[in-house]
Formats: sequence, structure tokens, C-alpha cells
Amino acid sequence: MTSTSPTPSVNTALFEHLREILVGKLHIAPEHITVDATHDDIELDSLALVELSLVLAKELGVHVSDDELARTPTVAAIVHLIEERSAAAHAGE
Repeated sequence: MTSTSPTPSVNTALFEHLREILVGKLHIAPEHITVDATHDDIELDSLALVELSLVLAKELGVHVSDDELARTPTVAAIVHLIEERSAAAHAGE
């Protein structure tokens, strides 16, 4: 059985924020969103990835393309990608 709480290696606050975006903006069932959930598990298709890319830019100021999101195998990988981009953006300020 899969746990809905993130593993220690995932930024919990960022996971929860991403989860809120996935539920609120993309209408994904919250019980399906786990750190090890794949795009198929949460029904994240190519159109949803484009929308997620736009929402991340607007809400978090993090620019990640839909192609980059498509290469992330799990929700945890999306969280790590957002963290990397956020750190890079802040380093450039």
C-alpha cells in the first residue's frame, strides 16, 4: 500500500504545494497523489503538463517546460525539478 505522505528526501512543503496545485487547478483526485505516483497514476497527460508548467510559472515563479515535466517519472521527481529551478532562480538574483 502506498503512503500519501512524502518520504524524507522530498521537500514536504513543496510536495504539499504541488499537491494543492494538482488538486485545485488540474482536478486530480488527492488520494492518487503520492511521491511515487507516475503521470499515468494521476492521469497527467500532455495537456495537463502544459497547464502545470504555466501554473508553476505563475504561482511559484518557476519556469519548467512541459517537455521537462514529461521526463519526470514521478511526483517526487517533479518536486525535485521545481526545487532545482527555484534554487537556480534565487541564485541568479
